[in-house]
Amino acid sequence: MAFAHVNDIVLHYQVLGGAEGPVLVFINSLGSDLRIWQEVAPAFTERFRVILYDKRGHGLSDAPSAPYSIDDHTDDLIALLDRLAIEKASLVGLSVGGMIAQRMAVRAPDRVQCITLCCTAAKIGTAELWADRIGAVEQHGIEPIADAVLQRWFTPVFHETRPDELTGWRNMLVRTPAHGYAGTCAAIRDADLRPDAGRIATPTLCVAGDQDGSTPAEVVKGTADLIPSARFALIEGAGHIPCIEKPTELSGLIKQHLKEAGLV
Repeated sequence: MAFAHVNDIVLHYQVLGGAEGPVLVFINSLGSDLRIWQEVAPAFTERFRVILYDKRGHGLSDAPSAPYSIDDHTDDLIALLDRLAIEKASLVGLSVGGMIAQRMAVRAPDRVQCITLCCTAAKIGTAELWADRIGAVEQHGIEPIADAVLQRWFTPVFHETRPDELTGWRNMLVRTPAHGYAGTCAAIRDADLRPDAGRIATPTLCVAGDQDGSTPAEVVKGTADLIPSARFALIEGAGHIPCIEKPTELSGLIKQHLKEAGLV
């Protein structure tokens, strides 16, 4: 556990694995923190220097005044890498984390070795959807929308068979600062990365959960089609957070992608 002052905010981060070797950064989804990678990150620590961090507005990082933009989040990642003296990294981004990874690959292609875009897209949702979400959270907090979010995050099987975990992850969601959550909703609302998708030259893997209620598989596949040479993979029995629901399957896909990119 460590903290870094960058871009006038403090970011919470963790470094796992040795100081040598290539760097692998995991970027969280909306309403989550770095703990969602706890069953995935250890699979890479022998070969990689693994970086986990809480983006602004989430976890133990600062939550400055909303709204935020995808470029704000990307600036934070670049500044964190600079602070850690990391010149190049591979990125694994989930949902909005995948949007940050896409933006990083366009803005700083020389610093990105490969990207895994998990349950994300170049454009997620509509302006109306996000305006409604922001309004609800600003008025009443995250608690009233939490159960609906969890329905999209996890499959019915997860809800039925892993109720204690479901409660724990719900606690993580509702304890996210409301203005941090709403600020990142605004970032997603305002981001349309489709015009630049064709500029992504780094090796790219797009992964979808077959029961994802937030970014359905066809939406993820549509983004893969926009990125030159991107590959698409589907995880069966997974919702929007496969790093929690299907960590072994996701880890295997990431490892294969890193191997094909010449990093393993």
